[in-house]
Amino acid sequence: MKTCRECGHQVSDHAISCPGCGAPYPAKEKWDGWGYEYKSKTILWGLPLVHISFKFRPNRMPVPAKGILAIGQFAAGVVTISQFGLGIFSLSQFALAVYAIAQIGVAYSLIAQIGLYINTGYGQVVRQIGALVAP
Repeated sequence: MKTCRECGHQVSDHAISCPGCGAPYPAKEKWDGWGYEYKSKTILWGLPLVHISFKFRPNRMPVPAKGILAIGQFAAGVVTISQFGLGIFSLSQFALAVYAIAQIGVAYSLIAQIGLYINTGYGQVVRQIGALVAP
C-alpha cells in the first residue's frame, strides 16, 4: 500500500484511481497524462529529430508531436505522419503541407481523396486553388 499523492489516502500500488479523491494513478509520485510520448535527445533547428506522441495531458488535452519527424494524432514538423498534420512532407488524414498524401488536404503538390493544390494534384475530388479563385 502507498499513499495518494493528492490526498494522502492509502491506496494499492496498482490502483487506477484514488477512492478518496479520484486522482488518476494515485500511487505514482508524478503523473503527467495518459498515453505514450517519445522525444529523441538529438536536436536540429530547435526541434527533436523524432517526436512520437499519442498522449493526453491530465486535463485531457492532446500533446501534439513537434519535430523533424513528427508522428502522432496531431503533428507539426518537417515530415509528419498523423491524423492531423502540418509540415513540409505530410502523410495524414487531414493535411496542410507543401507535399501531402492525405484523405483531405491542402498543399503545393497533393495526392488526396479531397483537396486543394497549387501546382500538381491527383485524387478523386482534387481542385487547383487558382481555378477556384480566377473567373
